[in-house]
Amino acid sequence: MKKNNKRRHAEIASEENKAPGPLPAVRHSDEPVAKKTKWTNKQRVLVFCSRGINYRDRHLMEDLKKLMPHHKPESKVERSKSLTVVNEMCEMKNCNKAVMFEGRKKMDLYLWLANVPNGPSVKFLVENVYTMSELKLTGNCLRGSRPLLSFDPTFKEKPHFLLLKELLTQIFGVPNHHPKSQPFFDHVYTFTILDNRIWFRNFQILSEDGALAEVGPRFVLNPVKIFSGSFGGAALWENPFYVSPAKYRQQIRLAAKNKYLNRVQQKAHASTANSGDGYKMTPLDDIFQGDPLKKAQEIESKEKEEKQTNGVKAKATRKRLPRKKK
Repeated sequence: MKKNNKRRHAEIASEENKAPGPLPAVRHSDEPVAKKTKWTNKQRVLVFCSRGINYRDRHLMEDLKKLMPHHKPESKVERSKSLTVVNEMCEMKNCNKAVMFEGRKKMDLYLWLANVPNGPSVKFLVENVYTMSELKLTGNCLRGSRPLLSFDPTFKEKPHFLLLKELLTQIFGVPNHHPKSQPFFDHVYTFTILDNRIWFRNFQILSEDGALAEVGPRFVLNPVKIFSGSFGGAALWENPFYVSPAKYRQQIRLAAKNKYLNRVQQKAHASTANSGDGYKMTPLDDIFQGDPLKKAQEIESKEKEEKQTNGVKAKATRKRLPRKKK
């Protein structure tokens, strides 16, 4: 016991003789807490849809959610509500971008891309939709990895394409050091302009020499209008080549309706065009062929016969007509 007590006293004395170390960090109550400065680009995208979309459009929305780790989900919006409610939803979710899928007639799909709350916003018609589950593609990418964005050089030619390029970059680009993202690139988004439409493709990067394999999904964006505000405002640009799906289907029905009539008219035209009679350029060419006296007598006899036949027809019609009562 004495030995243990001596050892304890020696340790306490050695600790007292040591030089004092650095004091612990002290923070005053008025000073704000220092935040991490790595995640500077804090883009948050609200992805949701309205009621009335079909199963394929819903699967496309789920595929885009998987590709964007910086998104925030939201339940479906009722049709009765106006689009200005989306600004309040984004404010509640602390989002500065919005992606909204709007379905009409269970056939047509429209896509809204908006910068909340000041705008601009773009309305697209989504065409040729193929989801990840439909396509038998060999590509694969890690969930949450950051993509490379590849844009067609024609985006720099017109001002409305420049605006669309900036909006697509801010929405589909995953912020650096995002908590839900992976710190490397393994796939590429390509945006190509063809036939006044934007074609979207997603490819996996297989090797450094540029080998790619398509992952999916696929879809085509047909721009309709660009608005100055968020989900509304003045129309900055309108697509002159846009034809609504309802009008396009109406044109197809009219073409099918007139198909039988066009066929009958073509047959009638073909029968008249292929007749063996042909056209007589000058019907009196045969007068000067042969003896002129005989020709004159033949013409006189033909005229007499025509007069006689016309007189007989006139008498027959008079007999058929009812007599007037006095």
